[in-house]
Parts: sequence; C-alpha cells; structure tokens
Amino acid sequence: MEYKHFSHQHTLTLYKVQPGQQFQCHGCHLPCNDSIFACWRCNFFLHDHCGNANRYVKHPSHSLHPLVLVPSPTYCSGSFLCNACGGPGSTFSYCCALCEVDLHVHCAYLPPKVSHKSHQHEVYLSFRPMDKKGSPEYCKICVKELSTKHWSYFCDKPECDFRVHTFCATSEVKPGLYLDDEPDDQVQIPASTGNQNTCVYQTQVTAASPEEVLAEMFQLQMQLQMAQQLNQIINSAKF
Repeated sequence: MEYKHFSHQHTLTLYKVQPGQQFQCHGCHLPCNDSIFACWRCNFFLHDHCGNANRYVKHPSHSLHPLVLVPSPTYCSGSFLCNACGGPGSTFSYCCALCEVDLHVHCAYLPPKVSHKSHQHEVYLSFRPMDKKGSPEYCKICVKELSTKHWSYFCDKPECDFRVHTFCATSEVKPGLYLDDEPDDQVQIPASTGNQNTCVYQTQVTAASPEEVLAEMFQLQMQLQMAQQLNQIINSAKF
C-alpha cells in the first residue's frame, strides 16, 4: 500500500514492524511498535495514527479557531512547548499561530475519559488549569508534582481526590485518531457547567471548507508576524 503525506516529498509504504526492529516516528519522535508509513530511501517513518492525522481539527480545548497540523514549528526557535503537557516538541504539532497554541499530535488525540488500574472510577480529561492555591498537588500515579498550567485527568466523584498527569493516565492506552462526529459546518465549543472541570459541547455554524480554514489561518499568521515586526520597528525608533 502506497501513501503520499504532505510532510514528505516521496511516496510512503505501509510496513508492519517486526519483533526486534526499532524505528522512531518523524512526526512525534516516539518509538514505532506497530504499523508504520515508511520511506526507506530517507529513513523517514510515521506512526499509523500520525500519518493519518487530520490536517486540521476543531479541538474543544481551543474553541476560537481550528488547529492546523504543521510538519515543523512556526517559531524562529524551531521548537514549541505543548499547551497540554508542557513538554517540548520540534516536529509535528497542531497549531493556532494566531493564539500561539501548540499541541503534540498524541496530546491532541487524548481520549476524553479513560480507566486506569490504579483507580476504581473512570477519570476525565481537564483542559483547565487547576485553581488550587497553597501547597502543591501531586500525581496519584507517579507521585510527582502536577503543573497548575497543563491538562490532567481527574475523578469527578465528590469523595475522590484523584488527579493525575495525562501521560500517566494514558500510558497503556493506544493512541487513536481525533473523533469529530459533527458535520463539517459545525464546530464543538465548551459550554459552562457547574463543575469547572467538566466540558459539555454545543455546536456553532461555520461555512468554511478545510481549504478555506487553512488559508485563513496562514493569512492570520502572516498578519500577526507583520504586526509584531512593525511593533519592534516602532519601539526601536523610540530609543
């Protein structure tokens, strides 16, 4: 099976990784242990889920704009910090250049709820920073400190004080693709509820096609970069 991916100049072939073989995905820099898309001429490999990732997603964590899949960071540094886990990245990311929002591919596809052997209830993905003040909170799985700025999984039962890192909760979950069951003319946005860590979704109409979304996002990025450069010129002229 041959496959053409926008991030690579050559056609890729689907390959089943054999026991003992080691490959690293170019899209997320994680090991490949199952099926991969491969360019043997360039030693370029993609996980099945990275190669099939949508070019843009309507992600509930950032309802203002679609996130666009880019093959490399748009920043001058050539890297980004993921808004979900706080970790660095230098390859594929889902990006909103206008708002400087960046997600690892595997973070963008985190399931909304998971079961973990360390807890008796299902835990839910929270996009909102923790609002606790005072002493730090620690992950109930790895016992390392939880960041107050990044996503986490929590138990919504009143009697449970269970919150964990996203990578701890999903360490045994096979990455999947982003599920968007809404029609193309609708986008999911979070509606407020009584529980600050729970998201409920409603739809908002937009008539833009995928191509128009991509064109608009890159246009906004260029406008933002021009505005930043103009601001730097104005500030430097004052001194």
